[in-house]
Amino acid sequence: MSKLKMGIIGAGGIAQQRHLPLLKQLSEQVVVVAVCDVNPMTARAAAEKFNIPKVYEDYREMLSEVDAVTVCTPNKFHADITVAALEAGLHVLCEKPMAMNTEECEAMIQAAEQSGTLLSIGYHYRFMRNSQAAKKVIMEGEIGTPLVARSQSLRRRKVPGWGVFTNKELQGGGSLIDYGCHFLDLTLWLLGNPKVVEVTGRTYNHLSKMTDQVNEWGTFNAETFDVDDHVTAYITFEGGASLLFETSWSANIKEDVESVSISGQRGGLDVFPFQLNQAKHGMLLNSEAQWLPGEEEPGLFLLNNFVESCLGNEQLIVKPEEALQVTKVIDAIYESNESGQSVKLI
Repeated sequence: MSKLKMGIIGAGGIAQQRHLPLLKQLSEQVVVVAVCDVNPMTARAAAEKFNIPKVYEDYREMLSEVDAVTVCTPNKFHADITVAALEAGLHVLCEKPMAMNTEECEAMIQAAEQSGTLLSIGYHYRFMRNSQAAKKVIMEGEIGTPLVARSQSLRRRKVPGWGVFTNKELQGGGSLIDYGCHFLDLTLWLLGNPKVVEVTGRTYNHLSKMTDQVNEWGTFNAETFDVDDHVTAYITFEGGASLLFETSWSANIKEDVESVSISGQRGGLDVFPFQLNQAKHGMLLNSEAQWLPGEEEPGLFLLNNFVESCLGNEQLIVKPEEALQVTKVIDAIYESNESGQSVKLI
């Protein structure tokens, strides 16, 4: 079997800490032949560390050298790079979120459809063993029709002070776009990606604007902080289901929380840790899993699925149309906050 020739666009932290080490574990299926970064020193450092033969400063110059690319740039550049790569006939795995807004996502999908190549987004929470178990249980009807979902991704005073995470121009937002999008995607996927009817959202950044900031993850300028650090939303779906959603970088809570739960007509489940909750045999039963199949590292599962799909051996688990829906909800949350009104999507 011929190996997939991969290129990396954006050689910073996420590429060197996540994508490149994991791709190295898939060496029987894929080989990274080129790396690109607008900072040539960063690109060369990644090439030396991971034994990558070709280095580029302009991603356009490397497109003819590879079969697929992974886009690991700030969010502002996702759409332009992805569209160019797709139009060049390459498969693309783009880091989350898909793009800065709905219109950019739609342009990416159109380019993929016209080129006939694959496009996927790096929503790796779907690939966690707990998430896969929850999806299987739901698909087999154990909880019946989902009614109410709850999703919380909350950190206590952990604003990422490095990189461009707090740069609205480059990222488009803060905790919602960086962290909460994973849980929004996961919950929508578990629900079967139903059509979203209405979104009511509120965003906050009061804590990060305080000059006496206490923060575990690096320093940042509180005076220029202009992205969200806490977001809440109420989302309703076609068919009547609803989602209570909350995410934060800096909540004043006892401890960090990562929680997704779904209540259905026949039962319910918690994802982290996985537990099935049912009323059966005249009893209330809570079933915990003693063992779950799957990869320990969800990022490896995601990359393997993308590579195998490019090679024609699997189907993509994260489809671009589903990632577009996540961005539509994100846009609606921000719009609702600005207007003070709910936003209807259908």
